[in-house]
Amino acid sequence: MDADLNALFAATLLFVGGHFALSSDALRPRLIDLMGERAFRVVYSVAILAAFVAMLTSYGNAPRTPVWSPPGAFALIPLLVMPVALVLAVCGVTTPNPTMVAGERVLDERPASPAVGILTITRHPFLWGVALWAFSHLCVRGDAASIILMGGILILSLGGMRHIDKRREAALGSAWGPMALTTSLVPFVAVIQGRSKIDWPGIGLWRPLAALALYALMLPAHEWVIGLRLLPY
Repeated sequence: MDADLNALFAATLLFVGGHFALSSDALRPRLIDLMGERAFRVVYSVAILAAFVAMLTSYGNAPRTPVWSPPGAFALIPLLVMPVALVLAVCGVTTPNPTMVAGERVLDERPASPAVGILTITRHPFLWGVALWAFSHLCVRGDAASIILMGGILILSLGGMRHIDKRREAALGSAWGPMALTTSLVPFVAVIQGRSKIDWPGIGLWRPLAALALYALMLPAHEWVIGLRLLPY
């Protein structure tokens, strides 16, 4: 494997593995006892940010060694999937959520009904948005560097949902119950099972519109930022 691909693999492993390791039940409590909650969160954030920058830098330096050739029709996949991914991501970051970092306070503010807005569809909207981004781009990028980067992010997004749920359940106990009962990890499962109803007013109109506006901006900007044209003109 090329040295630059090795560097990318190591940085991706550090970024993905760092999330799971530093937040694990085996390591996180010990580090918090050693340095305190606030200092731990600072160290955690700095370490993950450094790994993220290293991963992106390594990706930029890595050769685009082909592994497979995606069919031409696959180019439609990100064009169709990314609006959904952006809606989930934008709704996710603009809706208070107990699954987010330091989001436990939401359960204190809404103990009886923590599920509002996009959380009635899935309690992990942002991670689903990231997962859809990674999956849709894996469908059209057949080079080794892209497979390493996007595959790692896809693993982190999907595995992170279950990891967060287990941590919240262990840390919050019965306080996590209302959230677990009225929401689902997989989108729409709680709605289909009758445990929740989609909170359209809570989602609002401005969040999806903001996501679609961002998508409209990304279409022409993609070539300038990434170097690949998405539109045929």
